[in-house]
Formats: sequence, C-alpha cells, structure tokens
Amino acid sequence: MRSISSRGRTSHTAPRASAPRRTATVALVGVTALIAAAVQSGAAGAAPARPQAGRANPAHTALRLTPSQRAELIRHADTSKAATARQIGLGGKEKLVVRDVVKDADGTLHTRYERTYAGLPVLGGDLVVESARSGKTMEVIRAGSASLKVAGLTPAVPKAAAERQAVRRAKALGGTRTAADSVRTVIWAASGKPVLAYETVVGGLQDDGTPNRLHVVTDAATGKKLYEYQGIETGVGNTQYSGQVTLTTTQSGSTYTLTDGARGGHKTYNLNHGTSGTGTLFSQTSDTWGNGTNSNAATAGADAHYGAQETWDFYKNTFGRSGIKNNGVGAYSRVHYGNSYVNAFWDDGCFCMTYGDGSGNAKPLTAIDVAGHEMSHGVTSNTAGLNYSGESGGLNEATSDIFGTGVEFYANNASDVGDYLIGEKIDINGNGSPLRYMDKPSKDGSSKDSWYSGIGGVDVHYSSGPANHFFYLLSEGSGAKVINGVSYNSPTADGLPVTGIGRDKALQIWYRALTTKFTSTTNYAGARTGTLAAAGELYGTTSAEYKAVQDAWAGVAVGSRSGGGGGGGTSYENTSPVAVPDNGPAVTSDITVSGRTGNAPSNLQVGVDISHTWRGDLVIDLVGPSGTAYRLKNFSSSDSADNVTETYTVNASAEPANGTWKLRVQDQATYDTGTINSWKLTFS
Repeated sequence: MRSISSRGRTSHTAPRASAPRRTATVALVGVTALIAAAVQSGAAGAAPARPQAGRANPAHTALRLTPSQRAELIRHADTSKAATARQIGLGGKEKLVVRDVVKDADGTLHTRYERTYAGLPVLGGDLVVESARSGKTMEVIRAGSASLKVAGLTPAVPKAAAERQAVRRAKALGGTRTAADSVRTVIWAASGKPVLAYETVVGGLQDDGTPNRLHVVTDAATGKKLYEYQGIETGVGNTQYSGQVTLTTTQSGSTYTLTDGARGGHKTYNLNHGTSGTGTLFSQTSDTWGNGTNSNAATAGADAHYGAQETWDFYKNTFGRSGIKNNGVGAYSRVHYGNSYVNAFWDDGCFCMTYGDGSGNAKPLTAIDVAGHEMSHGVTSNTAGLNYSGESGGLNEATSDIFGTGVEFYANNASDVGDYLIGEKIDINGNGSPLRYMDKPSKDGSSKDSWYSGIGGVDVHYSSGPANHFFYLLSEGSGAKVINGVSYNSPTADGLPVTGIGRDKALQIWYRALTTKFTSTTNYAGARTGTLAAAGELYGTTSAEYKAVQDAWAGVAVGSRSGGGGGGGTSYENTSPVAVPDNGPAVTSDITVSGRTGNAPSNLQVGVDISHTWRGDLVIDLVGPSGTAYRLKNFSSSDSADNVTETYTVNASAEPANGTWKLRVQDQATYDTGTINSWKLTFS
C-alpha cells in the first residue's frame, strides 16, 4: 500500500539501502530508431516515419484489448517463455514468469516478465521484451544489468536471524508485531551484485494506525540488511466533495447496494471505524446515498464509490485500460477506517482502497483526486512495479499524483474542478491548504522542485516533487497563469521557459512510459529516457512534443535542453542503453554527426548519463572521428558514489565535426555493474 501522505510520520519513510555499493541501474531503451543512431535536435536524422504533427502515431498506440484478448496474449507468452528466455540470453537456471502484455496497433508486443533463478524469485529481475509482429525481439528493457549468478544457494545465515532483524526494524518504525508474516528465500538483484537473500514481510499496524507491510531484504550470507520498503501504498449520491452525482448501484428486490456492475463489480464497504476485514457492504432501500455531510455514513461511501467510478472511466476512455489490472475486474473501497485516521491507502493484498475520516472524523479522505491517486498505485503495481523506496519510490508516488490529477480533470465536476493541487478538498493540514502542489512542489514545505543527487534519500511523498513538476511543465508550461480559477507560477531549474503540450498528450506519454518502458528500478534518469522513448514513438523524435519532454525534464534538472542547454547549439543524442560489464572490456556508444562544416568547437559539450554502483571504478573517454581519445573521467578508488550524470567540456577543435563519435566506458574493478543510459554532444 502507499499512503497519500506521510507528513510527520517516520513510519512511512523507506530509507535507501544501506549497502555501500548500491545500484540505481536502469536499463531503458529509447525509440527503436535511436538504437545505434543519434538524434539531432530539430532534424529528421534516423527517426521513424514522422506522424502527423501534433497527433500520436497510430502505429505506436496501444490497442484497447478486451480482458479475454489480453488473457490470450498472456497465455501465448506463457507457452513461449522458455524460447524467449533462450532468445534474450538468459542462463540455464533462469526462467521467465509472464506479468502483462501491451500490444500496439502495428503488432509490436511489450511483454513484461518477472524472473526466477533455480526456482527462487528474483527481486529486481523484471524486464520488458519488445517484439515485432514477426516475433523478432527488438528490445529488452531490464530492471538491472548485472549477470544473474550467485555463489551458492545454501544460506549461511539462519532464517530466524533475518526475521528478528525485520521485526526489530518494524518496531523501530512503529510496528506492533512480534513475529513476521512470512520469510522467503530470494535472489536480490535490484542493487549491486546479485546475492542469495531473505525477504521478510512484517504485518500489523504502524504508529498512526496505517496497516503495516514492511518488506526487509537481508543478505543470506552476511546477515546485512540490503533494502526495505513499505508495502502499504498510502495515498444519485449526495457527496461531501463532489455535490450530487449519479452512482451506478445494484438492486436486488427492494434493496440497493453500492455495487457497480458496470465496472467490474466494484463494491464500497463501511468499516464503521474498524481496521480489518471488509466491514459491511453499503445497502439500503433507497437509491439516494448520503446527505452531503459526514453525519451520514453513506456520504463518504458515495464519495468513494463516485471516485472509483470516475477513475475506472478515466483509465478506460483515456488509455483503453479495463480496470486496475486491465482484466475487467473491479477492486473495492472501504471507508470510515479507524478513528480520526488522517490518511488513505492502497493495499495490493486486499486489492482495495481504504479511507480514513480525517482529524476529528470530520473530513474523510474521499475526494476525487485521492481516489484516483490510490487506485493508480494499483495500476503502477500491476505494470512497472516501481519499488517504493529511493528515486523509484518518488516516481511511484508521482505517478499516482499525475493520474489522480488526470482523474479530477476527467470527471469535470463543478464542485471539484480539475486543478494541479493534490488533496485540496480534504484539508489534511487543517488550514485549508492543499497537500501538494504540482506547479511548484516546494510550496508544501517539504517536497522538492528539482532533482539532485541526494533526492533518493527523501521520503517518497516529497521526492515525487520533480516528477510532479515535470508533468505540470510538460502539460502547461512555465510561468504565471490561471487555470480553472486557480493561479499557478511554475519556475524552472535553469531559469529558461518551457512551453507545454497540453495535459492530454502529457498523460499519454507518461502512461506509455509506465506500461512499456519503466521497470521496478527506474530512477529519474531512466524516467527521462523512458518518457523520451514514449514521446518519440507517439509523436516522432523531431516533434514539438519530443522536444518539450526534453525541456520539461531540464526544467527540473534532469538532463539537458532540446537545444543543448541555455547556451544554445545543436545536440545529437543516443538514448540506447549499453551495459557496462563488471571489471571487463571497454564498451562504446556511437553518435554519428553529419551535415556540419569545418571542425568541432573548442567547447564541445559532452553530456553523460551512466548508472553505476561505484562510479570510481569507471574510466570514461570521448573518442573523436579521427580516433583521438579525450579523457573525461579517471579511475578513483575513493569515489564510492553512485552514477555519473555530468556535462564535460572538451576542446575538440582538432577534430572534424562530421563523423562517428564514441563514448568509451570501462569498469576497472570488481563487484559493480552499470549502464550507459544516454549521452549527448552539443555543438555551440
């Protein structure tokens, strides 16, 4: 489950892994045409056939599959998974487990898999295989790039020791249980070198009454904690927030129930201040629910039922998605959880949304954008599965804010108009202010406007800020404006303006990236790569939409501008990932430049984005068309930080501008792996 808020609650904070060599590796790919080819900003280059300007390329639009069609594609993928594993080079002990399938209009399949190793689940082993209509594999997007090998399958640390460690950690975070719910042996591959490990899950309640589902991963050889995250994702009816609305209910005899037969059988229950079970299904002899205030228990039920109804319709009519799992099956909602519980959460375990009544039981957290937020956690769980910790956790939370905002605009409710404010109706702060602001996240006092190297250590509800800010900039652009009566003034990290492309296009780009490009370990650099790939497929790599994605990310300090940054110039970029082997031979990524005259400039800008678990191991060179190498970064045994996200200035005036330029990277020490996510040349 993910909560919508964790203000002041350390129990919702999921610290980053404590291992010194922790990975943020993301192996994401760009558009097929970008592989082994550069993208020149403003030029056609090797891009695919350009769609009609401003419209999504229908060939790269996901088909609206019926539940039975989706199930058939999954069955087919399951029958051929052994052949797929061999084709993509998995080892003999590795097997694939099919999770989901997305099919494009041109026949391209995006099949999402989990992995097992010697029968054990591999955490961080998820991947997406993109295959053409012919069946040929075109891309493989992996959560981690390390080769899946472990020294042995017999734990040196007893299972009981791992359980004790996890229970102690849960108690430190406000948990109440004295024993774990489960302990299983797994392969941990989401950070650093894959190892045999235990995954322990501790249930119970957190200190604020939120259910607890703390996952702790322990090295089975050393007993060291490798990772942890919280599995609870917090976050005609007379409603309290949306006025009088039409609800879909079910009648049996003289009794009506809050059962939505048109939307997968979604049900809304009254917990009546309990904290477990489903409570009682709302039922009565009248089909008018609530009185618009919390004095009537059915009011919150009407709000929650309406929010679920609008969220279902938003996903169906915007993306062709049939329910949270895209299988036509509805979830369920529970209202009146606990006593004065100031939160709401999604729980994969029950496949349900749960809403507290707020401080003094006066303000249930059942507004439209909250409902959309919580249900979207379920969508994320059933697509990319973004880990709920570190940068991926911030992206997870932002995804729920983004789609929750989309639901609110989609509902077009006069009593709760669409805006870029999160939780503005529920008054969770007690002073009438929203919970979060997308145009300038820092206005809430805790969220971050832009990316920086330590953002993965921030609570996920606040590290979501840069992605929320990106979405606002991509949708509406920077600067002061008024939308639906709400004033916004969105800044940018580099002080340069961003021109928005509209919310509808921004939603399509984020959804395609989530469902076909992101994996469990995607970080901010990977999110940029994934959204650029999605924008390229939908609108073309020379489109205004593609450039707007670049500029909006630059506006939150992730990557450079479409024109190469504030100094202007022409950029050439390669976003095809290249794995950097552990203590192995050098690897290269190429960019071919053509159509220029004379030599390269004396201030050639080389932007590098490399994920790595110990960047001091890396030696990085730029190799010019003449074969001359220009050292960008030396080996350093003391530089233990993660990743290389730098822009280097090179005097390349002796090189011809045209020709093939190479980024050469070598890992010169053991135990760590990485990926060249992307790199860029900017000619001033």
